[in-house]
Amino acid sequence: MQQKLSDDTSQTAEHSHGRESPAQRVIPALTVISHPHPQRIGEQLLLESLATSGRPAALSRNAPEFTRPGGLVTQPLGDPFISRTPIHFEPASKGHLRLVVPENGTRVWVADVPVQGAREFSPEELTAGVPLVLADRVVLLLHLASAWREPTPPDLGIVGQAEGIRQVREDIRRVADLKVPVLIRGETGTGKELVARAIHDLGPRRAGPFVSVNLGALAKELVSAELFGAQRGAYTGATRDREGFFRAAQGGTLFLDEVGEAPPEVQAALLRVLETGEVYPVGGHTPVPVDVRLVSATDSDLEARIQERLFKAPLLHRLAGYEIHMPPLRARREDLGPLFMYFARQELETTGESSPLTATDPRAEPWLPASLAVRLVRYGWPGNVRQLRNVVRQLIIGSRGLPHLRVDARLEQTLDGDAQPVPGKEPAPSSAAAAHDTPEAKPTRRKPSEVSEQELLEALRACSWDLKATADWLGIPRPSVYVLIDKSSLLRTARDLSPEEITRCFHECEGDLDKMVQRLEVSKRALQRRLRELGLGNS
Repeated sequence: MQQKLSDDTSQTAEHSHGRESPAQRVIPALTVISHPHPQRIGEQLLLESLATSGRPAALSRNAPEFTRPGGLVTQPLGDPFISRTPIHFEPASKGHLRLVVPENGTRVWVADVPVQGAREFSPEELTAGVPLVLADRVVLLLHLASAWREPTPPDLGIVGQAEGIRQVREDIRRVADLKVPVLIRGETGTGKELVARAIHDLGPRRAGPFVSVNLGALAKELVSAELFGAQRGAYTGATRDREGFFRAAQGGTLFLDEVGEAPPEVQAALLRVLETGEVYPVGGHTPVPVDVRLVSATDSDLEARIQERLFKAPLLHRLAGYEIHMPPLRARREDLGPLFMYFARQELETTGESSPLTATDPRAEPWLPASLAVRLVRYGWPGNVRQLRNVVRQLIIGSRGLPHLRVDARLEQTLDGDAQPVPGKEPAPSSAAAAHDTPEAKPTRRKPSEVSEQELLEALRACSWDLKATADWLGIPRPSVYVLIDKSSLLRTARDLSPEEITRCFHECEGDLDKMVQRLEVSKRALQRRLRELGLGNS
């Protein structure tokens, strides 16, 4: 008896998103993660017959046709090493999906496990995404996707077509023209500032300034002066009047990142600004009116901080006139391919090697090898999109002059160390015990004294020198990361860098902060602070 695959899978997806809508009915889909023609990466096939009629869906070299979401051009996978004999996707009981591979057809792996005969995947596995490798050349992600597609959805400068990122775009369009404050919530590296810029660019203040401030990167004793301004002589070293970021953003948008890190006195002042539209410069007694659209962001659990009396509940209510939630990269794995290619194009332009992205030889080895593509899909990405960008840069630079991307041993260990389990693959009996002896294991909570200097260095590099992500990676509190860095003989801080070294690196990296962080190997926040002190760029 044929079954439809839409009901159970839709319930799973709706539960995970916390909302229900007919327009958000989800169905199985295949997204190209790697292909011998790199320009094919990101193309998608919706397996609609499984959901609408319960009929099996066939996939071979010549059919059906994939298309880029919102695009018009359609074409089959077309790789000559993929068989004309199709593999089949069939609905199974309880919302499961069965993959059937004929003996004389294309070789198929689920990650690194070969499929012989048939394999079933649960709704939970489909929600997480299952990497399928065809003929060791084409990598597809089997996942759930929205059955509804806008004809030509504007991307607002945000790469991706996963349901979570589509919801973010919809939220941006809904709130951009309003005056309400917006709070963007999400893990570190998910692209919260990109959303803030999209709100500004789409709103009526687009002609005004966009001022971005990372509260976590400001010296605590100067936060008030930096935000609200200060009069000359208000504190030691104040030799002139300071305008402050609020007045600098007059008529435009002020983006406050890491707002959860604001000190108590700054929280009170922010609340007053939101209520009155006026700031009091440090050392001043006369309020100054400001006309600013406030967008803030945090990766903190503000509700927990309120319970701990570290954050003011009235301020949260004022900041969150409208909330936008950024999905982590692991929740939008179908976007990994397009994001990878977006960053790869940027990096290849800087190295002058764009030819890998225009490959046309149907029998050439894939520029993005299948084994690497699978690692990228299965990795947990604690640093999210920011970390992906830095991994792409490392791969591009490390593979200069080579016909395809090469992964060094250290990066390979990093990607394997926090990988999503392969569906249906049983771990070796000793794997759990062995995991505690390897630097790749990520315990939920550890003693800082258990972290070696080398492990700390590897974690910092893996997390692109984001200290919060590093703390999560190592399973220790964030303050402990600062302590370990100070004690380490292998590491230095941004304060250890000379002005000459920072200035030279700034010009060599053309002001790209992420490149500077990778080269200097220091915290991004601390480096931002030093750049500001030295008057370099807008950091």
